[in-house]
Formats: sequence, C-alpha cells, structure tokens
Amino acid sequence: MRDKYGAGQDAYCYPGTCTLINRLGLRDDVALSKAEHDLSQIAASEIDFEPPPYTLAYLQQIHRYLFKDVYSWAGELRTVDIAKADTRFCTVTRIEPEANKLFSALAQANWFEGLARPDLIRAVAELFGDLNVIHPFREGNGRAQRILFEHIIVNAGYGIDWWEVDEGEWIQANIAAVVCDYSAMTAVFARCIGGQITI
Repeated sequence: MRDKYGAGQDAYCYPGTCTLINRLGLRDDVALSKAEHDLSQIAASEIDFEPPPYTLAYLQQIHRYLFKDVYSWAGELRTVDIAKADTRFCTVTRIEPEANKLFSALAQANWFEGLARPDLIRAVAELFGDLNVIHPFREGNGRAQRILFEHIIVNAGYGIDWWEVDEGEWIQANIAAVVCDYSAMTAVFARCIGGQITI
C-alpha cells in the first residue's frame, strides 16, 4: 500500500497501511492527523525564540520537541526516500550535506541580519523553498520549518504572521520553488513578514 508520499510500504507505517506508527497507538489517519496537529500546536507554543546559530541540528531540535509525544523518531532524519505527487524530495544520502550547505550559506549571510525588508523577503523565500525540497523528516517538515523561519526572521528584526496565507497557496509556492521559481514564495513572505520590531 502506498502512502501519501508515494514511498510504498515502509518501516515508518503499520504493516499493510499508510498510517505512521505512533506513540498514541492510533491506526486511523484522521484521528492521528488531529492528535498530531493538536499536540504539535501545544508544543509549538512552548518553544522559545533562540538566537543563532541556526543549523540542521537546531531544526532537528525543533522537530523533536514538536512531535516527541507522537513519534518515536521525532527529530531524526528520515531513512526512506519520499515524494509527494510529482515532487521528489532530497534522497536520504544527500539530506545532511545539502542541508549543511544551506545553513552554511545562511551563516555566511550573517543570518540575514541587517537586511532591508525587500531583501529579507527574497532571501527567506529562496531559503525556505530550498530547505523544503530537502524535507529532512518523514512527517512534520512544514511545521518545524515555519518555527525555524520565525526565529530567523525575528532575529533579523522583523515580525512574522503565518495567518496571511492559506494552505493551498503554501503548497503551490513550495511546488514552484522546486524548479527554482521563487515568485510565489516571495509573494507569500511579502504578506507574512511585517514591519521592523522596535524595542
């Protein structure tokens, strides 16, 4: 049986199903999705902002905290290749080197500190799209990545509000970014990134 990522039967799912093995023992996808959403939302509210450095390990730390009550593999890099519709994500063997390249470039860009808002919008749109293609975790990539980017954007001195964009728009922006078309993602961040934070 193929799961929503097109990975076929894998060790992450209960045998003969597309339901991810979970700490809650849930075998129903709808119930698992709701529990995962509710528990990760509570966990997200408990994650405090931290300044740089931002690294793959930092993203793993966020993912681990978000999903620790749902999946035993929370925070661990996936061990199967996955795809969604026509989008193939980074192969397992390239997750770490490709992610480390992106985080190294972010460090060299001084975490986007000091950028004017238009430049910040373009920079985070491209980085978000590129990191999404890596998709380091079996599930929960988007939620972990959004928290990471909240920290990057706040550290750069700007506010961020994800409520400005609906799920369908997010999906289309990420699909376009796979082929390095960042225009939709740039439009998303233009609405999500607010003004400079004043202290």
